[in-house]
Amino acid sequence: MTNPAPRCPLCFGDRSLAIGAVTRPCFRCPACDLIHIAPDTYLDAVAEKAQYDLHENNAEDQAYRAFLSQLSDPLVDRLGPGATGLDFGCGPGPTLSVMLEELGYTVSLYDPFYAPDNGQLARTYDFITATEVAEHLHHPAQEFTQLWGLLRPGGVLGVMTWMSDDIDDLAGWHYMRDPTHICFYSKKSFHWLAEQLGGTLSFYGNKVILLSKPV
Repeated sequence: MTNPAPRCPLCFGDRSLAIGAVTRPCFRCPACDLIHIAPDTYLDAVAEKAQYDLHENNAEDQAYRAFLSQLSDPLVDRLGPGATGLDFGCGPGPTLSVMLEELGYTVSLYDPFYAPDNGQLARTYDFITATEVAEHLHHPAQEFTQLWGLLRPGGVLGVMTWMSDDIDDLAGWHYMRDPTHICFYSKKSFHWLAEQLGGTLSFYGNKVILLSKPV
């Protein structure tokens, strides 16, 4: 017996269609175009953290810095002097925050596994970054709404996640093969999100998105 499609975790639509030829139960929402994995296949918190513990990112890795500069360069162009920000989902080796602090910005850290200080989620910021985070979110609607609420007027939410627009072979896509990845966005997904939040949207390549909050 085929299980019914789960509600889309971004727009809560109940008409998602099953996608074949992938290794996990996978669905695409026709309303917001989010590809999402069935919640009953998510890793538990212990197994999820064990995967993240394998990451070896650090601020001395020049190749990783170059990767993150795809987000930091367009973001910095929008920031005023002395801007303060939050690196949401900073991981075990925060690097983007170091890069931005080297440029004179103040950056706080939050990560549910490595920097679980909820006090950082009770402040407001000029910018928030979420690099390689959106694909891990269990409740993206709530989490994006929460982050948007932490932005000051005129603030910028910078997201880095590979988008699915040009992917023909989902089963072979490196993003799909990571068991901690459970949400896969397209440009349509972010257009939908921007409309819901009331923000202005800009894309930089196929994995960097800036959402600007009205002044």
